[in-house]
Amino acid sequence: MYQISSTEYILLAALTAFLVCLFSIPSIIRVSDMKHLYDEPNSRKAHKTNVPTLGGLAMFAGIMIALTLFSEPVFTERRFITCALIIVFFIGMKDDIIMIAPLKKMIGQLIAVMIVVILGKVRLTGFYGFMGIHEVHDSISILLSIFTILVIMNGFNLIDGIDGLAASVGLVVSAFFGFWFFINGPEYHKEWAMLAFLLASVLLAFLYYNVTPAKIFMGDTGSLITGLLLGILTVKFIDENPDATRLQFNSMPVVAFGILIVPLFDTLRVFTIRVLSGKSPLHPDKNHIHHRLLALGMTHLKATGIIVFANIVIIGLVYLMQPFVNAILMLIILISICSFLCYIPSMILKKRSSVNTQ
Repeated sequence: MYQISSTEYILLAALTAFLVCLFSIPSIIRVSDMKHLYDEPNSRKAHKTNVPTLGGLAMFAGIMIALTLFSEPVFTERRFITCALIIVFFIGMKDDIIMIAPLKKMIGQLIAVMIVVILGKVRLTGFYGFMGIHEVHDSISILLSIFTILVIMNGFNLIDGIDGLAASVGLVVSAFFGFWFFINGPEYHKEWAMLAFLLASVLLAFLYYNVTPAKIFMGDTGSLITGLLLGILTVKFIDENPDATRLQFNSMPVVAFGILIVPLFDTLRVFTIRVLSGKSPLHPDKNHIHHRLLALGMTHLKATGIIVFANIVIIGLVYLMQPFVNAILMLIILISICSFLCYIPSMILKKRSSVNTQ
């Protein structure tokens, strides 16, 4: 009897997730239009027409069907990840349809993440040599892991502001994680590779309908699902790196920061600007880097392309730097480069403003 290989197994799972997402979105768009379930434009929104917001429903369906069909018993964390996905799915769907109070939304996210971290034991066990710290107490490990996943979840939620951006960045990062898990080690790692490629597959299918002009948005459902899975994969990536057989990194927490530079640095930058301006970090505005690029007159597609290209370049830079520089220096270099790149659009806009007032 023919024995399916790990590569064929992952490809089949990814293809299933891709097709489920791809073929379910047209029906979701039709129902959304019939029931008026769309995002209406306003002064803070980058789109000009009503756009359905339930793309995350198709993403969830693709991931869940493929994960249920193809995951093996060795993937013991799957049931906890599935449970967390279901919780996040319902939180996102409610927020996309009738809105949900921020506190309730955060509590729901916290419960989902705690299930994965505490019950599923998907944890950062230390700082992996960052600032000279290695292993930490279990309580610190749990808090650190919960914080990390929550930050990544909400980072992706915040960058989901223009066509294709969150999906494209998520696709790049999930594909990287999938490749890393696939080339490193036993069948157990292949299950994590499958999870990463499932996410990449549904994001690729979703992008077909999300490029300018967008026919549908992923909504909070899609961005939270993307952020949750990438947060989980990030924690696992960092924790499994010491046992990697083919591609092992130094300065792991900073390497992970570089891979997720777009959602993490943009969130840090925007929150800092808001606090220095005397506003709440959660106060909505148009200071995200994608808003700055749109203000320069760029299209959604061009702004997304520039940001995604920068993310890929940063990943390459991190890969090249990590054997030669320590974690602190790498972090300083990354923050300096990103600060400079983010300052360029603001500098151009100020120069244009001063010319127009003369």
